[in-house]
Amino acid sequence: MKIIGFTASPRKEGNTAWTINKILEGAEERGAETQSWYFSDLDIKPCRSCNGCKKGDRGCILNDDMQKLYDAIAQADALVLGSPVYMGQMSAQAKIFTDRLYALFSPRFSPYFKEGQAKKSLTLVFTQGNPDSSKFQVYFDYTKSMFQMLEFDVQEVQVIAGMRNEPAHERKELHTAMKDIGSLLVSERSLG
Repeated sequence: MKIIGFTASPRKEGNTAWTINKILEGAEERGAETQSWYFSDLDIKPCRSCNGCKKGDRGCILNDDMQKLYDAIAQADALVLGSPVYMGQMSAQAKIFTDRLYALFSPRFSPYFKEGQAKKSLTLVFTQGNPDSSKFQVYFDYTKSMFQMLEFDVQEVQVIAGMRNEPAHERKELHTAMKDIGSLLVSERSLG
């Protein structure tokens, strides 16, 4: 089983990256192969709405690092997408990535979601400074629904609040909780 973690934060060593790494660590302990991508290291251009992905058979025509991510997604069994909450929603880096997933759903080019193939499992992780984990619940519910519409099997939406007061790595309860999410991803995928 292969699980890929995406850190959609401009901070490569911040709270979001830490949580994604802990989730992947839990998956590795259960025997999964894991891979991490940090959007701060990648050149991903915004979707141009050119519909080039709908006209040919090669998917998105933009030549940037998103091409690597398309290949990684194709090979993965499960994905973990982590984003800090900025202005009540996902980061700009996460939004650009999400918009570029549009190319996966061309009627003529979709090696990612073939008929009869199990849906890709997806866990969403949001980190936020606000201590109220339900403060942006409407947005989290919308985001889950949007990914389900894109044919992902959304396993969980994890909101880690109060990051202004105490960084994730200093919160002892998160060490186990994040690793448990990774472990559960492997268990659920094995049963499915």
